[in-house]
Amino acid sequence: MCARIAQDKLAHDILILDLSEIESAPADFFVILTCDSESQIRAVVDAIATNVKQVGFGNARTEGRNTSSWVILDYFDIVIHVMLPDARDFYKLERLWGDAKAFTLTSAGAAKAVATTKARRAE
Repeated sequence: MCARIAQDKLAHDILILDLSEIESAPADFFVILTCDSESQIRAVVDAIATNVKQVGFGNARTEGRNTSSWVILDYFDIVIHVMLPDARDFYKLERLWGDAKAFTLTSAGAAKAVATTKARRAE
């Protein structure tokens, strides 16, 4: 649902990571997406928060709302990372969680499995 809302607000490079089988994961799912401007980030965050609250999930813990290059909506089991391209490229969350099952959305909003790339561990 959150990924489709972001897609409707023209967020791109949407990636859903299923972390449920990773022992040390901080949540069951990450939704990572890119926005092209701070105003788009605010629009996406507001749309997700409004829609999720309407279906009974309640309020998220929100981090980064004032920095705007990376906003995190934490719904405990689902954590949504809304990022500008530079922040996403710098932090590479999808590589850090490369053991996770990953999915993107088709233009029709259907989930499609994709491969992830594991980050190299320091030796």
